[in-house]
Amino acid sequence: MTVRVTVETGRPGGATADELLRRRDLLAAGDPGRAVLRRRTIEASLPLAHRLAARYRGRGEPLDDLCQVAALALVKAVDGYDPARAVAFVSYAVPTILGALKQYFRDSTWHVRIPRRHKDLAVTVGPTTSALTHELGRPPNLGELAARLGAAEDDVAIALGAQRLRRPEPLNAWSVTDGARRRPAGETIGGVDVRYDATIDWTVLRPLLAALPDRERRVVVMRYYADLTQVEIAARLGLSKMYVSRLLVRTLRRLRVQMCAGPAPAHSHRARARAGVL
Repeated sequence: MTVRVTVETGRPGGATADELLRRRDLLAAGDPGRAVLRRRTIEASLPLAHRLAARYRGRGEPLDDLCQVAALALVKAVDGYDPARAVAFVSYAVPTILGALKQYFRDSTWHVRIPRRHKDLAVTVGPTTSALTHELGRPPNLGELAARLGAAEDDVAIALGAQRLRRPEPLNAWSVTDGARRRPAGETIGGVDVRYDATIDWTVLRPLLAALPDRERRVVVMRYYADLTQVEIAARLGLSKMYVSRLLVRTLRRLRVQMCAGPAPAHSHRARARAGVL
């Protein structure tokens, strides 16, 4: 491809990007003229970047975003171009810009992780399918698509599936029937984990148990964690069953008051209920 990029310089035909960059290369590193020539080269080359970006129109990305990717790649090409290599600027810039666009599609537009080879294949599936549909007068089958792409049918099938999952729709974009009405799918998935409340209550209760006198703590642990009866506790501690019963009632009342008076009001209703059944 032969492209001549020119910019208005006050003389017929203007200067090519190569000429501007050669002039820049002759200036000293701190010369303000370098920045001027750099800007003029970028401005003159932007139509080229936009034309290259337009090649990827219709692949699910806004054209403005593609033009921005191409423009940033153009800036890198201008900054990295070395006139001493005797390579035309266009020959250096075009692969740089196309490479940036392909990388953008491969790495920045996917919401799911798939192997790179399937990403690269997925990018070409859409245009190839459109071309074959036009040629055949019907959508191509998997074998025809694989033959045109020069890839295995299994890889093409994975690429097709990956293309559909490139941007998964949010759950709330789907609805399901729930009785007599339809609800967003996201509202029907998952539920409240009852262990979450138990974990919070145990976190609040644990230091309160640790602060109890030794006898009261032992009685509570034997009753509610070792699952011993009051008679068995009394026998182990050498106490009467009546004393154990009163000790438990007094201890539970204290724990209930302490938990309900804690700094986290959200725990109060759970703590009140749990302390009553400890």
